[in-house]
Amino acid sequence: MRNSLDGPGAAATRFTGLAATSERRLSETLAEVTLDSGQVVIVKRGDGDRASRAEAAGLRWLAETGTVRIPAVHGHDERWLVTDRVATGRPQADAAERFGRDLAALHTAGAPAFGAPPPGGPEDAYIGLAPMRNATGPDWPRWYAEHRVLPYLRRAVDAGTVSGAEAPVFEQVCARLPDLAGPAEPPARLHGDLWNGNVLWGADGHTWLIDPAAHGGHRETDLAMLHLFGCPHLDRILEGYQRTAPLADGWADRIALHQLFPLLVHAVLFGRGYAEQALTAARTTLRPG
Repeated sequence: MRNSLDGPGAAATRFTGLAATSERRLSETLAEVTLDSGQVVIVKRGDGDRASRAEAAGLRWLAETGTVRIPAVHGHDERWLVTDRVATGRPQADAAERFGRDLAALHTAGAPAFGAPPPGGPEDAYIGLAPMRNATGPDWPRWYAEHRVLPYLRRAVDAGTVSGAEAPVFEQVCARLPDLAGPAEPPARLHGDLWNGNVLWGADGHTWLIDPAAHGGHRETDLAMLHLFGCPHLDRILEGYQRTAPLADGWADRIALHQLFPLLVHAVLFGRGYAEQALTAARTTLRPG
């Protein structure tokens, strides 16, 4: 193993109290470290203390519900986050249905308010590589417009990814949100970045969640993220969810509305292709049913 006083191995040792015996780089920001106990941990290089603190607080907040499977957090600092590694297997239909039930229970655990950060987490957090501010609001339609859709729309317009002539489509959605949002619901405890890449199918037969952008929000947002990029056995996930905490009538018609936020985030990070998808979602939302 490469000897480094401030590398992944050293970080793993510092937060677990166990010597690192080997280290394998998985990407520019991730490494897998084996400890002398035989345990394997994941060491993630963060972009400053705020990012690591937000992710660690989010993982702990989700885990404390005892619902979805979450890797244990060993520690973090301004540069590193150390968690258990999840041994992965193949997606299984039974595991998917169980995950749906667990996800419903997670959401039902609730949050203090829409936009509430996890305890100990910063208000100025992240979703992926994009800044995400966890400012609270009393009702979901106004909060979603002010703190999720419009900030990323402004960023996309400033970057030229969305044209000034296209922005009014999104603004119209925000103006009509009280009528488009469906029945009022209490704040749910969200993973917040629930795309397929953050869902791990464990070798133990359970489904595990990683890399949250956790906050209080609307539970349909997590489900819309699962739909956005696809997920194995999504039909079985939804079956398990509906049996545990049935969704309000018309939820499927609101998927595009809840996808506006992640699509605009992706437009800011990755460009015009996602802006066009966001425009389609906005127009779909405004289309009479």
